Amino acid sequence: MALISGIQQVGIGCENSPQTFKWLRKTFGINVQIFDDEAPAPLMTPYTGGVVQSRRAILAMNMNGGGGAEIWQFTSRKSAPGPAVQWGDLGINAVKIKTTNAVQAFPIINANALCTEPQNDPKGEAVFFLNDEAGNNYQLVKDNSWFKSDSQMIGGFCGALIGVSNMEKSVAFYQNGLGLSELVYDVTGKFNDLGEAYKNQSFRRVLLSFKNPQTAPFSKLLGDIQIELIQALDRSPIKTFENRFWGDLGFIHLCFDVPNMLDLKNNLEMHNYAFTVDSGDTFDMGESGGRFAYVEDPDGTLIEMVETHKVPILKKFGWYLNLKKRGQHKPLPNWMVSLMGLNKIKD
Repeated sequence: MALISGIQQVGIGCENSPQTFKWLRKTFGINVQIFDDEAPAPLMTPYTGGVVQSRRAILAMNMNGGGGAEIWQFTSRKSAPGPAVQWGDLGINAVKIKTTNAVQAFPIINANALCTEPQNDPKGEAVFFLNDEAGNNYQLVKDNSWFKSDSQMIGGFCGALIGVSNMEKSVAFYQNGLGLSELVYDVTGKFNDLGEAYKNQSFRRVLLSFKNPQTAPFSKLLGDIQIELIQALDRSPIKTFENRFWGDLGFIHLCFDVPNMLDLKNNLEMHNYAFTVDSGDTFDMGESGGRFAYVEDPDGTLIEMVETHKVPILKKFGWYLNLKKRGQHKPLPNWMVSLMGLNKIKD
């Protein structure tokens, strides 16, 4: 049985959650609101200076397929800005947005946000980058796992580009600890797809993938995973969240959907990785709930894991799905997942 079942969401720390949500809707079609919750975050004090902070969190999805965005804004303090991220800095450098064809997606995305020209990545696939209004990096990549089946689509998140300091240690964590077992490439050199400013810098890049077996409730929607690790070889990288709180501006975590948290916890501990935060049981987020936990990769990048217990299917009729009763080891019917699309926010 797989330890994970797709990327559930990427946490995006922002100053104005409605504005960030609007940009994600317009640019990527991440427009189906799963929840909008305001509450304190008492379990996250290890990453918020030992003080309970309050926040607003909006979770939204793209029903074409892929993981969602957890749009996260402090309500108890002003979010601290971070440094301009350079490739190879320690943390989430960029998140990967899935598309059926990056070249065809380019004019669509470029109409809403300035993009780099498509270039081939190390496996020969066209990719391109863009920034949001806060300077966060997004990469459009080809993906073949979709919930819908149109010929040209842009979806949600399918992965991340993560800066690391020791490639062997990081590969071991993501492969052995989380189960991203397939090695797509391991290359060292200078790369055109990283942009003109980096053409004379050397990097080591490793792409790991996970083929979703589609055996968990939302695995058909979430799809496959691409995690690319990048190590800067010509300079000493900085840590993107050094002296800042989880929830400050930038990509605050990468979250995997988990069918059985106990199995994942045992596997991580077997490989000498430990949870740093664990809700232990169902954590109520108003419209949704589940068990969540965090673990750090070897450079301290925060990885969240969520075993979903309660999720709204059709909020306006009060229809919520209890997965603790139904079980976590079979996919939901397509028609049931599709009903979530009725929670679409229309601009």
